[in-house]
Amino acid sequence: MSKPREKRETGEQDLFRSRLDQIINMKHELVRLAQAIDWPVLEERFGAVYS
Repeated sequence: MSKPREKRETGEQDLFRSRLDQIINMKHELVRLAQAIDWPVLEERFGAVYS
C-alpha cells in the first residue's frame, strides 16, 4: 500500500500551521482592544484568584 499524499502536495494550506496574525484581521476592533489591554497588570491583580 502506498502512503496517502500530504495536503501540502495538493496545494491546500494547513489551517493549523498558519500563524494566527496571518488568519485574522489585525485591524478588527477586538484585536485592537486586546492589544490595548495591560495584560500583565490584570494577571498580577487577578492571578491569585484564578488558576
